[in-house]
Amino acid sequence: MRVDEPGADPALSVLDRSLDRDAVSAEQRLAYLRDLTAPFLRMRTDADAKIIEEVPCDGYRRDRIEVELLAGMRLRAYVLIPDGAPARAPAVLAVHGHGYGSRQITGLLPDGTPDPDDLDGHHHFAVALARRGLLVIAPDVVGFGERRSRSDRSYDADAGNACYRLASTLLMQGATLTGLRVTELLGVLDQLVAREDVDPHRIGIVGHSGGSMLSMIVAALDERVRASVLCGYPNTFADSIRSVRHCLCNYLPGVLALAEQPDLLELIMPRRLYLESGERDPIFPRGGFERAAAQVADAYAAAGVADRFGTDLHPGGHEVSGWQSFAWLERALA
Repeated sequence: MRVDEPGADPALSVLDRSLDRDAVSAEQRLAYLRDLTAPFLRMRTDADAKIIEEVPCDGYRRDRIEVELLAGMRLRAYVLIPDGAPARAPAVLAVHGHGYGSRQITGLLPDGTPDPDDLDGHHHFAVALARRGLLVIAPDVVGFGERRSRSDRSYDADAGNACYRLASTLLMQGATLTGLRVTELLGVLDQLVAREDVDPHRIGIVGHSGGSMLSMIVAALDERVRASVLCGYPNTFADSIRSVRHCLCNYLPGVLALAEQPDLLELIMPRRLYLESGERDPIFPRGGFERAAAQVADAYAAAGVADRFGTDLHPGGHEVSGWQSFAWLERALA
């Protein structure tokens, strides 16, 4: 780098060189992730969900439920119940990425009518999982779809989500949007495990893009998650969110002092983990995926559980494939 180059890159380089992540333990990294949820724990409730809609579909029934997991915050989710499911079915928490919410992964358009085309990168993946015999709960992540408030919409009427308003305000309050979302998703997991039609010992999680980031943290923090499939996100921070502009909700204060992304992925170990990415993904590039996957594979091998880790670098872009990963998940939850 030229010494007279304008900008602040020299300051970034100095800070990078001062990092000593090798001295950080897994326990310290887990404590960091737990601390993300700390500001919101006092908001948690023990409310029961109510069913507000039941719709028979091809191979499954789609219920719409409503529950208040954090005080004052109404959450809605779809529950897809496979036809012929056993009394206690294996179940999956499905977490959408940026877009219009749970409808995007459950075969619906933003207005709740059927989506016949499946052109979006999420590829209705919750439906695909249900058709494999897995009971699926797909919540609306706060800030997307119906979960944008009047204040969110007036702040930026053209934005498709409320991430910037929520993330920037929470950062100034000493908290993070990721922490809020993860706290609520842990509550969704409580709801899923408590269902009488779910086997609490066969719980998986699947996320795409930003939903994959949230799924990674939920799985790291909650050992009830037996198997995880992370799509369109696994990478290194250096190759992805530090090299390509991403939504503000992806950035966690102080994380680089403790971990690169593969270090966080390793926190799911020794439980089952599958990483999926597209060769042509422009925002989570192939090289970063390969570097992250190699590090995590080495960690699983060193722990003697190499058979619990898998990857698929599919030929697509920033999208869910599921071609190999969903069959892997079905076996992992058998």
